Amino acid sequence: MELEVAVLERVRAYKSLSRWERSELGKDLRRQGLSYGEIMNLIPVKKSTLATWCRDVDLTTDQISAIKERRAPAPGYRRNTNARRLQQIELIRAAARRQVPTLVGDPLWLAGIVLYWAEGAKSRGHVSMANTDPRVLRLFIRWTQAFLNPAGFSLHLHLHEGNDETAARVYWRNATALYEANFHKTFIKPKGTGHRKNHLKHGICTVKVRRAADSWNIIMEWIDVLAVHFDLEDHDH
Repeated sequence: MELEVAVLERVRAYKSLSRWERSELGKDLRRQGLSYGEIMNLIPVKKSTLATWCRDVDLTTDQISAIKERRAPAPGYRRNTNARRLQQIELIRAAARRQVPTLVGDPLWLAGIVLYWAEGAKSRGHVSMANTDPRVLRLFIRWTQAFLNPAGFSLHLHLHEGNDETAARVYWRNATALYEANFHKTFIKPKGTGHRKNHLKHGICTVKVRRAADSWNIIMEWIDVLAVHFDLEDHDH
């Protein structure tokens, strides 16, 4: 969409504007029917600040419809995006297949892939390990860091009612040495749901790899190739 010349001139001079002038510019851009994202592409402002500036600016129905149209993907965009992703996945898996003959002789890789095969999450796109034994989780963390280049980790606790959540978080943070990892909301199992009386003091900890879609595909391919390598696939009788 085309903007008024006067507004464009103020956009170009943004750095020299006073705080009040900047807020007025933000409101004028909003009044012309721009989305917050479009405004942020024109001037360096945080969305929270922009929302404060424009809280009294109401868009017309036509302006809202126009924003939705500009956001809509072009015809065939989703189909093309899915096709590109499938191609990426095949390339990722092909590279993983080629790695196995070399990796299979590495004790850390072999221990980690067998552990993940047995205990790791299998849901598509999710790479995580849940356990009560910190040694298992430390092996999982060391394995992913050595062979998968993870973007980071997060932690999730499963406790019973009566567990000290604060103490459990301290315990697992130290046990895993993931001092910078965030904790997801803790699941606390209430009384009367069939749990044992002598429940674990620190509960169960799940270590999750962040942004793990590619890593999940690599791991699944490694497992498939390993099954063939050791002749573990089902055979017709």
